[in-house]
Amino acid sequence: MPPAPPIKPVIGIIGGIGSGKTTVADELSALGCAVVDADAIGHELLDDPGVLGELRQRWGDEIFTAEGKVDRGALAEIVFASRGELDALNGILHPRIGREMAGAVDSAVADTSVAAIVLDAALLLEAGWDELCSHVIFVDTPGDVRRSRVGEQRGWKQKNWESREKMQISLDIKRNRCDYCVDGSSSVSHLRQQVRKLYPRITHPADGLEHRNRPE
Repeated sequence: MPPAPPIKPVIGIIGGIGSGKTTVADELSALGCAVVDADAIGHELLDDPGVLGELRQRWGDEIFTAEGKVDRGALAEIVFASRGELDALNGILHPRIGREMAGAVDSAVADTSVAAIVLDAALLLEAGWDELCSHVIFVDTPGDVRRSRVGEQRGWKQKNWESREKMQISLDIKRNRCDYCVDGSSSVSHLRQQVRKLYPRITHPADGLEHRNRPE
């Protein structure tokens, strides 16, 4: 009986806020990967009746608009001011997001047109979703560059950036948990070029599929 074909690469992307993770995911998508976007899944879940019920039970009407939608700005002010409140929100959303992501990975693995799958999730390590990955890429970008980017692109003030950054796993731990590192400090074109060079190493390694080899 012939050996079973190797599982398709599942590539996680990690890095600090504003490091360029989305650029890496976009380039991998352009190369033919299926991208699973945890943030998009989370946004969709904010319309789920079960989620809305749990959010209302926890935080009441103050996080809802007059139309009954979640006021994401009001919710963010609460959860990014307190680790306990953020943990409560993650406890509501993360199990659901994880199930959706796992299902999307299974569908992409079964799709013969897909060579690899990308998990675009800011909290990949924090939520334990890296367990779905065979490879993890770290986007290494200095803090001053990242602060400037989120200020220009998202309109965040430094306190917004800092409040979110401190809630995530340290960058040193993220570096130690990656398989590959790319430099996100320069131009978008330079970052995309690095991804294009790295991609064949992941999808067509010389000695078969490279498996994750990171400290747990």
